[in-house]
Order: sequence, then structure tokens, then C-alpha cells
Amino acid sequence: MAAAMQHRGPDDDGFLLNDGRAPGLALGMRRLSIIDLKTGHQPVWNETRDVAVIFNGELYNYRELRERLVLSGHRFSTQSDTEILVHAWEEWGEDCLDELRGMFALALLDLRKRYATAPLLFLARDPLGIKPLYYTQTSEGFAFSSEVRALVAGKMASKQLSQDALTAYLLFGSVSEPVTLLEGVFSLPPGHRMLLYVPERRRTPRARAWWDATRSPAAKDGRVTRDFSSAAKHLRSLLQDAVRAHLIADVPVGLFLSSGLDSSAIAALGARERAGICSFTVSFPGTAYDEAPLARSIAKHCGTQHREVPLEGDAIVSRLDEAVSTLDQPSMDGINTYFVSWAAREAGLKVALSGIGGDELFGGYATFADTPRILRLIRMAWFVPAPLRKAVAPLLGAVIAGRSSPDAARKAIAAWLLPDALPHPYYFTRALFPVGTELSRLMEPRFRPSSVAADGVTLEPTWVGWLERAADGARKLEGMGSVSWLEMRCYMASTLLRDTDSVSMAHSLEVRVPLLDTPLVEFVGALPEAARRRDGTAKALLNEAIGDLLPKEILAQKKRTFTLPWEQWLRGPLRKRLEASFAEITPGLAPHVHTDGVREVWAAFLAGKTSWSRPWSIYALNEWCRRHL
Repeated sequence: MAAAMQHRGPDDDGFLLNDGRAPGLALGMRRLSIIDLKTGHQPVWNETRDVAVIFNGELYNYRELRERLVLSGHRFSTQSDTEILVHAWEEWGEDCLDELRGMFALALLDLRKRYATAPLLFLARDPLGIKPLYYTQTSEGFAFSSEVRALVAGKMASKQLSQDALTAYLLFGSVSEPVTLLEGVFSLPPGHRMLLYVPERRRTPRARAWWDATRSPAAKDGRVTRDFSSAAKHLRSLLQDAVRAHLIADVPVGLFLSSGLDSSAIAALGARERAGICSFTVSFPGTAYDEAPLARSIAKHCGTQHREVPLEGDAIVSRLDEAVSTLDQPSMDGINTYFVSWAAREAGLKVALSGIGGDELFGGYATFADTPRILRLIRMAWFVPAPLRKAVAPLLGAVIAGRSSPDAARKAIAAWLLPDALPHPYYFTRALFPVGTELSRLMEPRFRPSSVAADGVTLEPTWVGWLERAADGARKLEGMGSVSWLEMRCYMASTLLRDTDSVSMAHSLEVRVPLLDTPLVEFVGALPEAARRRDGTAKALLNEAIGDLLPKEILAQKKRTFTLPWEQWLRGPLRKRLEASFAEITPGLAPHVHTDGVREVWAAFLAGKTSWSRPWSIYALNEWCRRHL
């Protein structure tokens, strides 16, 4: 399993095997050395060698925690952030998670008999799911890993495709938390923990939530800032602190720079903290997608050492198989980050900052406007008999397609015809192949509900249950805040963060996301609607907070999506590749999909009746199954 993840940590490995105090337990890890390069070897033990940890990620407040723990009598033997965890566990137990500020997936082993009658293994994942953690329970026992592919390599996961997960994939373009495309393999959800005894062979331990922004200290603070100007001023302070903390490393740190507000804000703040920081932009010469000129302007304004990575169709074709193969789970996204990560690693970097999180926190997506529209449509649908809704649907679709796009019309029609099919209107806005006819043309969808125990703990994780829980959390919030919560729990967790981790770590590059710093997320999440938005201004709060640091043309531009020119490439240099893939659906996938439906999607794209994302998502799925099933 460790060998299968060498790309995630080429600098070192560490193992705990055949310890007589924990029979049946084996732990292994690969290390990408970033903090305490000389003495950060894992597993890290406490002084009495009865608590150990293996750790993936970074703790940005480890220096402050170290000072507190030393004052409490703990002795340290390294300068690493990892060692914080064993002493924090000794001091605070499971509550140590509330003290951590960072991105992480961790496994803590406690051999002390005074704590329990058997050795304990404690697993936990950071609040927003920046770092992954997968697990499975088989007749051979319990196994966990940072990649699904490692579980396959260790023969702990079957190669059987999950019909449930496939439904989620085709519905949204990625596999939704907490399932994976492999039957019986699950993701420990963001902000969740798991405690089990060693050895654990009888039952799968249950994931339990330890973080929820809707119940954070900021959300409970009655003195929360209520006006826009005060919120922007405090946000500026939090942004500065987040970027400063995310630059902590014993190796060079760079940043991804597009022409957007999020990465520009990080560039401006990062350049103030560290002179001459490197920035990287992917460019597409001669296309409308090329952000290089604006990014170049921002880099010059901020004073970064800027590099551009030009990409054209031929380059994509030559490296497409390599790029798709880096995805641990199939996705319609992630390939753009693959190339910019490659460029950063080629330049000698091990760490890069990304602007992920800005659209989710500050309302940068179309979903913030589309969700209320779909909600109004659903409320109307509840009062209209089903036969009449069906009769009106073609007219509704024609009107929306005329104003927007055929895909937008399909989403609206799905909400009109099946208003109760998904737990929240937001999910219709994010649909790739909407529920109903669109999805059924491709497969026999399966919506398995989750089973819940009397104490409220989910017994059998399902993606439908995850969507329901996220929707319940959103209903506690107002307006923009509710969509923001859903974006972070769904699209961001299941697509953006997962893909970014997978493709960047394939290059042995750690991507950090300062806009998802926990104190910052909790502060923005607790703001009332009036303090988060200003009509007529995109990302108004972020704009107000850092506007004086950036050129006016950056602040005034419309939202641009950091994406590749797929529309042209799929019709040009990639066309033969996709047609060959669709002509031969791989045996692992073929029993689960309707091949006629797949070809219909490709024909619709060529006819200009649907976007590139739908055929591309099927291609990525088919190629992933070809490699792994």
C-alpha cells in the first residue's frame, strides 16, 4: 500500500509492524518533507512510546500549540508539527481536534491500558476535507489509506463498481462523499472522526462529526459583526493571518495565479509576506480562455517571480493519459490543476498556495443566483398536478434554453417534473445529468437511503444521506450562507479538494488553501446576509477587504472559470480519442451503463446541444474503470 503511494511522499517512509502490544495492526506512511526535514520521521512517538501517530497534512498553529504543551510538562524530541499530535492527544484526548488549525488526515495509536482495555486507533480528517482518508472493512479486517488505489494495491478493496456511487457520479460529475466508485470503500467525511479497537474484525466503526461551522464558536457569538464595512475590515486581518500561516515551511513555497480575485488576493498578501515569491499561470495561446495577460499584470503589480505554462491541443493529447491516470477517483475536473502542479514541481517547489474556497465563501458561482430561482420553480411545481407539469415542461425548457443554455433548461425541467427528487434546490443547479430522463438514458439509477441508529449515528454511509445532512445544515442559515455551506460540503469537498489533492500529490506537490483557514471560514459563515453581500458587486466582501491591494481592472472584471478550452479540444485534437473510448466501453463499466445513451451524449455535443462537460465526464469515467477495474 505504501509503495502504491510513493508519489505522495518520495522523501521517506515509515512503518509500525508486529508490535506485540497491538497484535494484528500494521501502519505505514510516505513522507513529503516540508517541516523539520531532518527529524520528522514517522511514526512519531511520545516520551513513553505508548502513543504514536502517522499524519498527512500540515498544522499551521503547531508553534503555539507546542508552547502550550511544553508549559503543561510535555517533552519534545523533534521540531515537526506531527509530534504535536501525540502530546495533544495525551493532554486533551479526542478534544485535541478542536485545537488544530490546518489540513490533515491522521491516525493515532494509543497503547495505554489505563485509557482502554485494548489498543485504540483514532482516525480523523480536517473540517473541510482538504486531505483525504478512505477506509474499508472486509473479512480480512479494517484498512484505511490516503488513496483508494492504495487499498486496491493492498488487496483490501474489491474491484466491483458501486451502482450507488455511479449514480452520484453521473448526476454531479464526481463521486459524492462519503462513497467511492468501489463497492464497500468509503471516505471518512470532512470534519469527522472514527475510533476503533485493535484488532477490529467484527464491524465497521462509525464516523462521527466533530466539526460543524453552523455550531462553531463564531456562529454562537452574539457579538458577531453585523455591518458590511466592519466585516470587511476584520476579514482583511484574517486573510493576512491565514496567508502568513500557510507560508510556514522549511522549503520554498509558490502560488497558483489566474486572473481571478481569489488567487490575486493570495498573491498580493503573499508577496507582502515573502518577497520574490514564485507564481504560476497556465496559458492557452490564441484562445478566449487565455488568462495569461491579466495574470502577468497582477504578478507585475504584486512583484512575484512569474512563470507561464503554455498549453495547446497537441500537448494535451500527448499527456492526457498521464493526467487522467493521476485521478484517484474519476472526475470531470482536475486536469487544469494537474498541469499547473507539474509546472510548479518542475520549478523545484514542494508547496503551492491555491485560491480554492473563495467562490464558495464569497458567492462567486452562478449557483448563488440559480438556487433561489430553482426554489421558486419547485414551490410552483408543488401546486401543479403532475400531468399538467409534464405538458408544460417542453415550453418551460424552450424558454430557459433561449435565455441560457440547453443544459440549464434540462436542470430546470428536472426540478419542475421531480421537485422532491433531491433534498435541496441547490443540487439541481449542480446536476450534470439531471434526475429523470437524462440520467435514466445512461443507467438504472440507484438512490439508496442511509440507515440511522437510535442515537443518530449513520450506520451505512450513503451519498443520499450526506446530501440530506448538508441540506439540513443549510436550512439553519440564510440566503447566501446556505448556498455557501452546500458548496463547501458538496462540490468543493467531492470535486475541487479531492481532485486538487490527487493531481498535485501525483507530482509530489502539496497544495495549501489559505481561504479555507478554519477561523476565516467560521467567521464568514457566521456573518448575517447584510454583512456578506452588496448588490451589484461580485464577491463584494472579499473585494472590499483587499481592493486596495489590486489593480482596478481585476476588481471590475466578470467572473471567469479557471478551465481548459475543452470545447475546442474535444472537437479537434481529442475527438478521435473520445470516439475510440465510447466505441469500447470497458468491461468493468459496460454492465452498468446504456451504451446507446453514451453515444447519444456524444452526438448531442457534436450537434451543439450540450456542453463539453457531459461527454468528458463519461470519458474520464470509462478510462478510470479501464485502468482500475
